[in-house]
Amino acid sequence: MGLLHYLTVLIVSLVPMAALADNTEWRKYVIPDTGAKVDIPVSIFTEDAGPPKGGTGRRFFTSDHRADLTLQSVPNPEKDSPATFLAKRRPPAGIQYKRVTPRFFAVSSIRNGRTWYNRCNRVNEYMNCVLINYPAAEEREWDAVVTRISLSLGN
Repeated sequence: MGLLHYLTVLIVSLVPMAALADNTEWRKYVIPDTGAKVDIPVSIFTEDAGPPKGGTGRRFFTSDHRADLTLQSVPNPEKDSPATFLAKRRPPAGIQYKRVTPRFFAVSSIRNGRTWYNRCNRVNEYMNCVLINYPAAEEREWDAVVTRISLSLGN
């Protein structure tokens, strides 16, 4: 565990996340009760953190807990539109990215040095959502991973 181990760790830590995304192992995760599904980079989010608060689904962490991913189906009994659902959640001020359509919303910003991204698709009495938090300083490295996760969110 001498110099060779140290150099290996150093080199691996310098490889950008985007480059790792090309070699990342992805698996589809499905919430059995609602059918919500998303591609998860299981070689990045290696720790299962159990069910999320406030919905049905699953949370995952990176091994160093610097980033987390949540897939959940949130009840939407009034079948609110994505815009109404988002407004009722009272999102924080200062959102840097916001896109709302009749089918989904996606919002993102930075809080306490971490980028958070949330996308929810409207499906009958549920909003199927993916939430991702990661270090803001690594935003560019996470772009490809976040994009694939977001676009894979299905119902």
